[in-house]
Amino acid sequence: MSCGCGRMASASRFSEEEFQEACAELQRPRVSGWEIPVVTSVIKVYQRPLKKLTGLHEYKVSGIVRSPPDLLADVYMDLDYRKQWDQYVQELREIKVDGEEAVYWQMKYPFPMSNRDCVYVRQRRDLNFEGWKVHVILAQSISVPWFSEKSGMIRVKQYKQSLAIQSYDSWRIFMYYFNNPGGQIPFWILNNFTKVRSQEAAGEVCLADVNLACGAVGLERCAISGLRKLV
Repeated sequence: MSCGCGRMASASRFSEEEFQEACAELQRPRVSGWEIPVVTSVIKVYQRPLKKLTGLHEYKVSGIVRSPPDLLADVYMDLDYRKQWDQYVQELREIKVDGEEAVYWQMKYPFPMSNRDCVYVRQRRDLNFEGWKVHVILAQSISVPWFSEKSGMIRVKQYKQSLAIQSYDSWRIFMYYFNNPGGQIPFWILNNFTKVRSQEAAGEVCLADVNLACGAVGLERCAISGLRKLV
């Protein structure tokens, strides 16, 4: 199984194998051993606890969407538009890291927790996968020693997300997501809000049109929503 390459950047932190893996999971998610806390008529949310990071889970979302794949991919990449719909964005802008474009993202967290920020790189490629056009977007946090952490802010050092959208007989989507918020969040809160997060994720993914795009690619927003209900 292979993905023919379309548009791509001249340099990338992401390998060809990572893009192909997103394509493969879009067609058949590898979820053996994963829990399925949420299932709807159009979407499934899977989760798996991380053994080395107690209280944290990684997530996969698979299902059918109602918005055109091009629109979903464009919305994900549009930082200015995200600042309009995502109420948990404190700051979001592009920066240069060693000549490479990166994103600085500051997230609002509910009192009494500190806000989080993250520096990450992302890349979008439009691929040809078995005769179908596929939009694949990969994102991952990076370490930037010269970009110092702000006082009262906790730097998220482990963030990873992949998104693949393809048009079959219906528009299909696959997303992988992991975010370690860091800091001293009690395990009972982490265990509880992961349940809320997965439930809200399913609800958001089932929304229509542009609102769906906002929810489907903003799973981290559900984590903060869950914390607001518990703190």
